Amino acid sequence: MFTGIITARGTVRAIEPIGAGRDMRLVIAAPWADIAAIPIGASVACSGCCLTATGIGPDWFAADASAETLSKTKLGAWIVGSAVNLERPLRVGDELGGHIVAGHVDGVGETLSATRENGSTRWLFRVPDHLARYIAPKGSVAVDGVSLTVNEVNGATFGVNIIPHTTEVTTFAFLKPGDPVNIEIDTVARYVARLTEFA
Repeated sequence: MFTGIITARGTVRAIEPIGAGRDMRLVIAAPWADIAAIPIGASVACSGCCLTATGIGPDWFAADASAETLSKTKLGAWIVGSAVNLERPLRVGDELGGHIVAGHVDGVGETLSATRENGSTRWLFRVPDHLARYIAPKGSVAVDGVSLTVNEVNGATFGVNIIPHTTEVTTFAFLKPGDPVNIEIDTVARYVARLTEFA
């Protein structure tokens, strides 16, 4: 489990096709000083997608992504040099500063616009139609792994405000209209919607 509070911004260092080219191994440079302490088999959220560390180096970790992951996230579009939001898993006793994030991407959204608004930036995103009902004003959503509060919703479009600090320490620094984003809906919304199907 994660919180959606990004602790580092990494970079894709290498991509190696595996599984007859349907899967891929990612090598991601990460600036954590204690990266050697990450055990093989540990989970790392990579722009919102929970991946398993399969190798550790002095300033990098490797993770394998299956064809299923590549088809349901934007990871398949990554190239060497792509920026990656990184978060290590929540430990018992850690501060829960964002919201509960599973690292299970529900779909790929589209970045529509970014507009300066006082001291922050208002970002608009469009999600696939089947996810729209799970996003509510003042609810939580993870965009590329970043825990955000939804400001407004209009059909399949929603808006959030990003403060300068978040821009500086995440991939929002490089995001532009037209870019894909990994979307994870709020876990509570997912289960409430499922329960109402049987009400």
